[in-house]
Amino acid sequence: VELTKTLHIPFVFKASFDKANRSSMHAKRGIGLENALPIFQEIKDRFGCPVLTDIHTEAQCEPVATVVDILQIPAFLCRQTDLVVAAAKTGKVVNIKKGQFLAPWDVQNIVKKVESAGNKRLLLTERGTSFGYNTLIVDPRALPIMQKTGYPVVVDATHAVQQPGGMGDATGGDRKMAPVIARSAIANGVAGVFIETHDDPDNAPSDGPNMIPLEQMPDLLRILKRFDEVAKENPIAV
Repeated sequence: VELTKTLHIPFVFKASFDKANRSSMHAKRGIGLENALPIFQEIKDRFGCPVLTDIHTEAQCEPVATVVDILQIPAFLCRQTDLVVAAAKTGKVVNIKKGQFLAPWDVQNIVKKVESAGNKRLLLTERGTSFGYNTLIVDPRALPIMQKTGYPVVVDATHAVQQPGGMGDATGGDRKMAPVIARSAIANGVAGVFIETHDDPDNAPSDGPNMIPLEQMPDLLRILKRFDEVAKENPIAV
């Protein structure tokens, strides 16, 4: 948090109260909604930053919106109309993770669902596209296409290097490639990057293989800040 303040980078904290789409039935899910909401509030109060979390059912939208600033629609659920509309009706910012199965030009249909609820507080997040078995790829052409909706586009640099189901009963990943995705995204003028980090990724309860070690974040953020300044001064017209 202190580093992002020093670099004048807007920071949003993200955590999940329920990892509802784990690979294995025996994988850790989370602490649940009731236990998470007081923690989210404490994070907001202590660090003064917005908080984002994902919701999986319509019933979760209203209680989550009492505390959380940004409601995230998971990639696998991005076409679930009732869920998207329920999130939008809270009036909170809605972050749509583009499904790994979805063409970038098809996000306009999701945008219309959010707007139908009278909400124009929307973020669109690219997190990779399925490319054969257990593999994702980020197509940089998707970024300007999604930007044409008029809403900010974010790139999820760590989930994009996942290897879904690549470890049999768990998702694999290639964390050394996450900075590559982040640099490319910022160089192409996106509004932000989504990065998972941990002080001990190999022992993280979820997504460890694609997490960037916390000790590497200061250097990466400084580089991304410089990339962002150049990109914003020299926008690409597509």
